[in-house]
Amino acid sequence: MSMTANQILLLAGDYVEDYEVMVPFQALEMLGHEVHAVCPEKSAGDTCPTAVHDFEGDQTYSEKPGHDFELTHDFDAVDPSEYDALVVPGGRAPEYLRTYDEVLEIVRHFFEAEKPVAALCHGLQILAAADVLEGRTCTAYPALEADVKAAGGKWEDDVTRDGLLVTAQAWPDHPEWLAAFLECLGTEVDHTEPATADD
Repeated sequence: MSMTANQILLLAGDYVEDYEVMVPFQALEMLGHEVHAVCPEKSAGDTCPTAVHDFEGDQTYSEKPGHDFELTHDFDAVDPSEYDALVVPGGRAPEYLRTYDEVLEIVRHFFEAEKPVAALCHGLQILAAADVLEGRTCTAYPALEADVKAAGGKWEDDVTRDGLLVTAQAWPDHPEWLAAFLECLGTEVDHTEPATADD
């Protein structure tokens, strides 16, 4: 693996989707990136309860209690200019996180500064509220197609990369979504077979 470690901001909130916050946080840290997970009105060491959204053949996803996700940094100390990229998970949290002016200002910084942004599922609610989707090709949880179009976005049904914006519909898209985000970050993973005891 070759890379320059990036400092990444991750926006969490109460009832963020469990896989959509845990998997990117752990995967990016595993690859050597420094991920600062924050939530409005909370500090490092506080937790956000998560929700597990599953797809079980009903008209919409089911929702079950998840884990407690521990935040790593104070929201009030965030200076977006210090970060190289942004991750916006889905779940319940984006619905109310988009009501914080500070959250919208942070999101706008990453687009204005042309930094990588990875958003997933209902995370696009925040991007729509921040007015950063005009003319951009993206996707989100399928029920948000009207929201994306109303915000000026061009809808796709698959994992989509538009410049430095990478979007996906839900956690089953993690492999392709994270791979596209890693390309934006310049992270190259060596896929060669590991050495065995016989080598």
